[in-house]
Amino acid sequence: MNSKYEIFDRSKLLIKPLHERTHDMHLDYVLGLDGDAPPYSHPQLPEVARRIVAARKAGAARILMMGAHVIKMGASRHIIDLLERGFLTHIAMNGAGAIHDYELARIGATTESVARYIRSGEFGLWKETGELNSLIQEAADNSLGFGENLGRRILEKDFPHKDVSIFAAAYRLSIPVTVHVGIGYDIIHEHPNCNGAALGAASYRDFLIFAHAVENLEGGVMFDFGSSTMGPEVYLKALSMSRNVALQQGRFIKHFTTAVFDLVPIQGDIHHELPKTDPGYYFRPHKTILVRTVADGGESYYFCGDHRATVPALRRALLEIS
Repeated sequence: MNSKYEIFDRSKLLIKPLHERTHDMHLDYVLGLDGDAPPYSHPQLPEVARRIVAARKAGAARILMMGAHVIKMGASRHIIDLLERGFLTHIAMNGAGAIHDYELARIGATTESVARYIRSGEFGLWKETGELNSLIQEAADNSLGFGENLGRRILEKDFPHKDVSIFAAAYRLSIPVTVHVGIGYDIIHEHPNCNGAALGAASYRDFLIFAHAVENLEGGVMFDFGSSTMGPEVYLKALSMSRNVALQQGRFIKHFTTAVFDLVPIQGDIHHELPKTDPGYYFRPHKTILVRTVADGGESYYFCGDHRATVPALRRALLEIS
């Protein structure tokens, strides 16, 4: 049956090389590990660090979910260091996180001005970034996850800055990084070489890899840095799947720790939902990560602050304890 609706003709698009783009973030903005981060302290941060160390000792999951802003704030080297020290067993990102990581590794710069490039219709239409679609197609063809194949290829390629790639470091260490996309969310979906079926297959495989990681969350820690939609929603579904199977096996996944690191101030008690009449009710990290999913025996924490400060602060707390 043929559709009665016309679709956009992507063959008409003008795709420009990345060297013609003005980048808003460069490699020199990526933080080093030597104390050049902004100060941040919170009385409960050492306790969360202790729980991560305890989870590592017990062999339980230590899952980091993160928005792309963490990379844009220059925290990649800190995340890589946490991977190398064994503090993390899984990282989950959105599609934008994969794009920023890839661009930084490839050209040492990333991020464009939406306000500038949307006026001319150039926003997102950059040749080298669109080549990510070929890696996604390859992932689907070989039954690999989006994140796995991206890390593998960045590690193999002669990219000058792959030392700041979270995906490459994780693949080297055999730690999964999964990419959870929404169709139409990311600039690479604009490109003529984007195959929606391949994108769905590779990202759905990543979802199943993530759900498998959540099966080991009893006694573990799941923390979310700046992902207000992808993180809570993907985690919620994966936890339901994992609890479904665990209960059939006579197990429970309810004694674990969650922590949210974000910029949004939460009014009142973080351990209780706000009323639906309050706009804050719709901030998913609060009701999903801090309240609902830990209601049967877990504990949760909230840290409000810039990721450029909070990621290094968590790393410092972990190093002090371990």
